[in-house]
Amino acid sequence: MKTASMENTKDAPVKPRERAAGGPLEWWGRGRTFLGEVRAELRRVTWPSRAEVVATTWVVLLTSAFFGTYLWGLDVLFARAVAWAFKALGAA
Repeated sequence: MKTASMENTKDAPVKPRERAAGGPLEWWGRGRTFLGEVRAELRRVTWPSRAEVVATTWVVLLTSAFFGTYLWGLDVLFARAVAWAFKALGAA
């Protein structure tokens, strides 16, 4: 049975880091390339229609209102239960 040791392992090949040609102002060209690629990607995005945005906005608002009301009700219920427990046990 053979076990791996430091002598048996090989280092992974490391790709040398390439330097950008053009000196310190090369960032301008890279920035233009980046923005061009961003524009190209944004053209490929499937944007929702106005009706879809309105519908999903209503779903978010109604869901938020429902859970806000639900959690408020639980908070009131537990606050009253704790106050009753303290009163019943003579702590308050």
